[in-house]
Amino acid sequence: MTEQSTFPPPPSFADVLAAQKVLRGYLAPTPLHNYPVLDAATGAEVWVKHENYLPIGAFKLRGGINFMAGVPADQRKRGVVTASTGNHGQSVAYAARLFGAKAVISVPENANPVKLEAMRANGADVRLNGADFEQAKKHGERIAEEEGMQFVSSGDEPALIAGVATHTLEIVQEKPDVDAIIVPVGGGSGASGASIVAKGVNPAIRTVAVCAEASPAAYLAWRDRAWREAPNRTAAEGLATGAPYMLPQSILWENLDDFVTVSEGEMFAAVRMYLETAKTLAEPAGASPLAALLRLKDELAGKRVALILSGGNISPQQLRTVLESQA
Repeated sequence: MTEQSTFPPPPSFADVLAAQKVLRGYLAPTPLHNYPVLDAATGAEVWVKHENYLPIGAFKLRGGINFMAGVPADQRKRGVVTASTGNHGQSVAYAARLFGAKAVISVPENANPVKLEAMRANGADVRLNGADFEQAKKHGERIAEEEGMQFVSSGDEPALIAGVATHTLEIVQEKPDVDAIIVPVGGGSGASGASIVAKGVNPAIRTVAVCAEASPAAYLAWRDRAWREAPNRTAAEGLATGAPYMLPQSILWENLDDFVTVSEGEMFAAVRMYLETAKTLAEPAGASPLAALLRLKDELAGKRVALILSGGNISPQQLRTVLESQA
């Protein structure tokens, strides 16, 4: 694959405000909770944004609804198609059902069964294509061309970014004195949206992205300010991308303060920590901001830190692996 030469213009802070108005008709704000046990473990004042409490168990739903609300009726009838490892596909499937649209989701053959079941329950036509996300994406693009459907990029779509950015808008509306926000990166919509809001409200808010060491393409592209591909080996499907999306990257290059990578073991430990201290279920990608905070605990000691718990769609087998990995 080569670097994308063109992509849509990025959403503005005004677009995020507009997205919040759209979403108010469909979703309540998610909770923002402080856990003293997490404070003690990290040395920071930790505020967890519970996107795992949304109807599909993940933040992506915000983007799916905002996007589908703007799709013309005739295109909804013809349908939309996307590629996903799970949460984005659930978002499109849920939003398509909400707006009476046809949806086809191209997913890797080894996709999380919990997420597949949820997509199908929302009425989506789920098609298993390829060994990984990049192959599923190519199949999805081919389906769109052959069947006259609109392809929805999971990263390079401004309406998705504006929609998911509302999680950070809710944080700063409820906790305006937050010092830092840590956000996971797969495609980058959540982190790029968070950085748009943080810098639009208060440039002093530090935005930090986190991805898996085993799938570092997004980090490498941010670090080098250039297209970078990399091996895609993480078990955290929400972070499992082998090539960057350049619209989110362009936003991150301008607005993001820091980017860290974490190991599989660090994410698994963070899943266990959420279970033990917050009594909440996080998938490895959703727990990665907590893993990043533990990595940055000296830098962020005493700071008010918001963590985007992006999703809780962990399969029983994944959870078993996480629990059995504890030393």
